[in-house]
Amino acid sequence: MKLFTRCGLVLAVLFFSLNTWATELNTDEQKLGYIIGMDIGKSLREQETDVDLDSLVEAIRSTYNGEELAMTTEEAAAVRQAYVEKRQAEQAAETAAAGASNLAEGEKFLAENKLKEGVQTTASGLQYKVVTMGDGAKPAATDTVKVHYRGTLLDGTEFDSSYARNEPISFALNRVIAGWTEGVQLMPIGSNFVFYIKPELAYGASGGGPIPPNSTLIFEVELLDIETETE
Repeated sequence: MKLFTRCGLVLAVLFFSLNTWATELNTDEQKLGYIIGMDIGKSLREQETDVDLDSLVEAIRSTYNGEELAMTTEEAAAVRQAYVEKRQAEQAAETAAAGASNLAEGEKFLAENKLKEGVQTTASGLQYKVVTMGDGAKPAATDTVKVHYRGTLLDGTEFDSSYARNEPISFALNRVIAGWTEGVQLMPIGSNFVFYIKPELAYGASGGGPIPPNSTLIFEVELLDIETETE
């Protein structure tokens, strides 16, 4: 659906171009047409859209010149909807396949990881390892905490890091993923833990942003302070 919206906006500003493919860019009109063509080509390539370029150019030319079109508005809408539904089905299948693979990989990792020295497992399945045990107070789920952290996928890809930004972050502990809510409550101020969080305690089958579906996540977390303690 995004494809047609973007292409529609691009095509709407084709003012001076596409009477023929410009091999020489001498006039402003030729240059503008070529630039807009570059935008269309880049958009189609990035979205991996299979399209017949001759048909694309013919539709642009006919629409721009006000000529009779090979498809009615209703026919175009039906084809567009069918394409969108097909792409959505393909993407859903790809997401499901990736999720199944990630889930299996995560389960294998956690099964092996829990046997390693220093790794502990809670009743929920959260795994953690104490790097440094602080001696301050422990937060409650309703507290606001200040932390430094680094998050990676199992392959080592870093998807987020307050260390990289050189700025710790504060948040209400009951407004983050379940693995964080549970895990950070185990940490006295001054502690540094590593958490191994299964998908059910993280972003689940849908994933989120740079995190693929059903990803097991690894977080290094340093608890700096409890900013709002529960009375």
